[in-house]
Amino acid sequence: MSEETAPYGSGTPAPAPTAAQAPAKRVRTHHLREMKERGEKITMLTAYDMYTAATFDEAGIDLLLVGDSASNNVLGNETSLPITVDELLPLTRAVAGAARRAMVVGDLPFGSYQASPEQGYLTAVRFMKEAGAHCVKLEGGVEMVPVIEKLTRGGVPVMAHIGFTPQSEHTLGGYRVQGRGEAAERVRRDALAVQEAGAFAVVMEMVPGDVAAEISAELAIPTIGIGAGAGCDGQVLVWQDAFGLRTGRMARFVKQYADVHSVLLEGARAYAADVKGGTFPASEHTF
Repeated sequence: MSEETAPYGSGTPAPAPTAAQAPAKRVRTHHLREMKERGEKITMLTAYDMYTAATFDEAGIDLLLVGDSASNNVLGNETSLPITVDELLPLTRAVAGAARRAMVVGDLPFGSYQASPEQGYLTAVRFMKEAGAHCVKLEGGVEMVPVIEKLTRGGVPVMAHIGFTPQSEHTLGGYRVQGRGEAAERVRRDALAVQEAGAFAVVMEMVPGDVAAEISAELAIPTIGIGAGAGCDGQVLVWQDAFGLRTGRMARFVKQYADVHSVLLEGARAYAADVKGGTFPASEHTF
């Protein structure tokens, strides 16, 4: 009896590897620190579904962030603020189920951890128990120390996020570089505070490159930059920006590595032409 292919996709991104093709061991927090010590750069991309997660995992990306950026890159909102825990959990579950090597980071959305350390812990537990995240990310520096301490004491690895923090865009006055001039000391204090609280890594967003490089050299934990220069221990980008699915004006720190929009557009137009012209489905596509 011949094996049939499930319609609409199989629900699995790729066949299970054979013993000879066994994937590398899962990336863990201590691996990231060892990479920093060796001077090996860390790679991180967002992912929100099983196919992109499996693809980025196959490419050797170290960290997959199921970001609250899904709010404006998947759900169509203008900012990251509206997305909820219940909306992020299924996306995180899909990514965690597809990634074989990469560490999957669940992003705690706005309002799900700021009220108290207890609220933050309960939210983080949901990401790990219900969605399979390996760790969580939260925004904030000194003010988030009690939350980070609560989570790490409770067995939840935490990635911090300082500099420009999108969930605080209204407080910060919009998308503005953080840490220029005298404000550099505040970013440094935030970095040291989250490290002392137990964070295993810290994202620095839209921080002047020289400031980010100095902080990276001072910290024992890895730094992941986005718009923070080459002196960070790693880099992260939103995948729709990096690979050209999103069109229009991009942030200065974005480099586009592919033009997925054009490929999809060309394919969709070809499909529409075939259907309207009656050439699809052909005999070979008919039972």
